[in-house]
Amino acid sequence: MYAIIEQGGKQYKVTEGAKLFVEKIDAEIGAKQILDSVLLIGGNGELKVGTPTVAGAKVEAEVVEQGRDKKIVILKKKRRKGYRKKQGHRQAFTVLKINKIVA
Repeated sequence: MYAIIEQGGKQYKVTEGAKLFVEKIDAEIGAKQILDSVLLIGGNGELKVGTPTVAGAKVEAEVVEQGRDKKIVILKKKRRKGYRKKQGHRQAFTVLKINKIVA
């Protein structure tokens, strides 16, 4: 069984037991999360499509890790003008372990 959920403005395909990297969620490690914006549930030859979400469906997950990604460098430059601007960014993320998909 699999589900397509929406979290942090993005859509993810999840299965039970899978690990998922999402945008940062304010929760402690080991905390349970209920993701209730389920857009589609499929598997075993059947398919439930929501309009926009499937009524009564939810995905139960557990927070495994909180962290920050590798640094990316943003460099702006205009030639012959002496303009250079260097900036870095590290995106925060949360790792979720999908425990159960409830249809």
